[in-house]
Amino acid sequence: MRARIWGTRGSLPSPGPDTFRYGGNTSCIALEAEGRTLILDAGTGIRLVGHGLGPGRVDVLLTHLHMDHIQGLGFFPPLFQPDREVHLWGPPSTLRSLKRRLGRYFSPPLFPVRLPDLQSRLVCHDVVDATWDLGPFRISAELVCHPDPTLGYRIDHGGRAFCYLPDHEPQLGAAVRDPRWLSGFRLAQGADLLVHDAQYSEAEYATRRGWGHATPEVAVAFAALTGASRLLLFHHDPAHDDGVVEVLAEAARKVAQPGLRVEPAAEGQTWNL
Repeated sequence: MRARIWGTRGSLPSPGPDTFRYGGNTSCIALEAEGRTLILDAGTGIRLVGHGLGPGRVDVLLTHLHMDHIQGLGFFPPLFQPDREVHLWGPPSTLRSLKRRLGRYFSPPLFPVRLPDLQSRLVCHDVVDATWDLGPFRISAELVCHPDPTLGYRIDHGGRAFCYLPDHEPQLGAAVRDPRWLSGFRLAQGADLLVHDAQYSEAEYATRRGWGHATPEVAVAFAALTGASRLLLFHHDPAHDDGVVEVLAEAARKVAQPGLRVEPAAEGQTWNL
């Protein structure tokens, strides 16, 4: 299983010379195994993924429907290809299905093309807590701590595990005595590669508690608790240039337990699991 990073940024795209190293596109990662591609989130990075896909079915796992995680969908080429079958997996709300919720984005004044006008065969799947097989991948999804219904994902293949928690505030559950009840724990437990929210510095988090995001130090503590082997700091704040991202990553390494490898996620990175 190979993972490639196509978008690392949170909240808002921030391209430019100051974010060149770690990237300015919003959240998107593609997993490949046995000739099959699985896409995680549809931030602005998904546009480039779509140009490189071969023929056949496409599956996109959405963590939630905040704009930075779906704003690339309107520019995802497979959605406009008549011979393409596209499956979108993600959380419904208590009142609306995933398809109805996405219809609010695919409609004026936010977007000129409506869902029924897309040329592909579109299938939407409502997901809350579930485990299922998709081609060579074993996928587990659970609701995690972030405003509005938000999923975390674990993908298993060939005895390796990849965990994706791009928007996650596990520190709100710090009083939980049994870690098995901590948000995201089961998804990340023993992961070979954990991609985790690290948007704010400790000083920034002091005024943003409850917004649904973590700090690098919290991400390190969570990785240690779950026994993850490698941690990628993700969902970089749009106000953080490459220098700030590196400073935060170094602070995280200083508090990491021996054996835990910590790196800031960068666009273009590939990881073989």
